[in-house]
Formats: sequence, structure tokens, C-alpha cells
Amino acid sequence: MARALGVPERLRAAAPAGTGKTAETLIRSERVLASVCEAVIGAAYLAWGFDRVAPAVVRAFSAQVAEALEHPVDFKSDLQERLARRAEVVAYRLEAEEGPPHDRRFVVVAEVAGAEVGRGEGRSKKSAEQAAALRALDRLEQAS
Repeated sequence: MARALGVPERLRAAAPAGTGKTAETLIRSERVLASVCEAVIGAAYLAWGFDRVAPAVVRAFSAQVAEALEHPVDFKSDLQERLARRAEVVAYRLEAEEGPPHDRRFVVVAEVAGAEVGRGEGRSKKSAEQAAALRALDRLEQAS
């Protein structure tokens, strides 16, 4: 969606002089573009409010939402496959369980060789694990 909205071109145009290579590296990252797109939506929401922004966001992302509902992304599997290529294994550790039974929050840590590579929170252990795996994938992408 960021590409469809012209975000890479706008980032190139707004990049300070002398940051060409760094800017290009960021623009090639799907996660960076997704984060920028999310920030733009957040800024529009703050500027114009939910009622004005929500219909445009729903229209713009309807195809992606349909695709995600039909084929959900599994960050845990993605992380496991990526680490397997490096002969590494991820383990998930429940660090915290907070709140009353009807409103629990879980904190899970993803670890590789005993080192934390991602941390996530969620209303279920499964969603907290997915969030931790996503953070780990983000960290791996930044390192490469």
C-alpha cells in the first residue's frame, strides 16, 4: 500500500542531502514502508478524526484485509523458517500474565540461544507469541 500511495518517492524527495544510500536502504524495507504508512494514517487520524479517516483507510486496504483474512500471516512460522536457515531455534517464554481473568494480558519473550530477540504482548499467549516473533523478525531485518 505504501508503494501504491507513492511513499518511496516522497521519502526520496524529503531525504536530507547526503543520505541517498541510507534512504534507499530504508525505502527497500517493507517493514519501514509499512511503519511510515501507519504513521501517515495516525497523523491523518489526529488531524481529521476517526469519522473522516476510517472510510478512506477501509477503502484503501480492503483488498489487503480480504487477503489477510483468507491467508493469515504466521510470524512464528516465518521466524522459525528464517532461523532454521541459520541452524538456530527460537523458544518462547511466558514472562508475565497480568490482569483479571476476563481481561488478561500476556507478555512473551522470544529467545534464541538464551538471548532475547523479541518481546510481545497480547490478550492471549498465542497473540503475544506472534507479537514477539514479529519483533524478532524486525530485529533480524535491521541486522541484515
